[in-house]
Amino acid sequence: MNPAIQQLLDQKVKQYNHIDFIEKDPISIPHLFTKQQDIELAAFFAAIFAWGNRTTIIQKSKELLARMDNAPFEFCTQHQEKELKKLLGFTHRTFNDTDLLYCMAFFKQHYATQKSLETAFFTDQRSGKKITSVEAGLVHFKHYFFSLADAPHRTKKHIASPENGSTCKRLNMFLRWMVRKDHTGVDFGLWKSISPADLIIPIDVHVARVAKTFGLISRPQIDWQTAVELTNYCRTLDPKDPVKYDFALFSLGVTEKIR
Repeated sequence: MNPAIQQLLDQKVKQYNHIDFIEKDPISIPHLFTKQQDIELAAFFAAIFAWGNRTTIIQKSKELLARMDNAPFEFCTQHQEKELKKLLGFTHRTFNDTDLLYCMAFFKQHYATQKSLETAFFTDQRSGKKITSVEAGLVHFKHYFFSLADAPHRTKKHIASPENGSTCKRLNMFLRWMVRKDHTGVDFGLWKSISPADLIIPIDVHVARVAKTFGLISRPQIDWQTAVELTNYCRTLDPKDPVKYDFALFSLGVTEKIR
């Protein structure tokens, strides 16, 4: 552990894990709501859309919410077939209305028996057993999400899984939002099935570049094991809250663009 690196990272966490961070980040989307289920659904879509320019991600998330009458839980669970026409023509990069309509079908079925999206990750629907690790939760979620009979093959690329070696960057970010909580009010801390200590750092090319620059990771490829390696390093800095360093690593890579 390099004390200078830890000092820099802690300083950047303090700088960016701040209420002012919310406005220009996709996490601003779930912050538009107060009901837990609205927060979960808004956060899910904002996270799934989180590739590319952050301004565009926020704009497309707001466009989708407007099509759902800015009441995502009510729309997902109570829509009539004719109301789904409002969603036709929606696209964000390679995500289109076929993917969106399947999401609607899944959420309608899930929330018919469950109060929270948390159980989609951390409860085995067949056995009722609790799932206690992020890796197992992400694997379970993908299988459960695509358990409906008419699941389109094309939609599967939008839901990552450690089974395929993916970093699961967007879903790990979503889990950070839902599980992590501290005094700053950026993350929500709504879910209690796992501890913030168990979360995995969301890693993409920007975060990986910073981590490699500082010697925090050694693997040449960016995959699930790299995300675990980086998280394990961050646990040496703060075992109870390793993913708080996402604020530092992401902001150094994207906002400050260090090389």
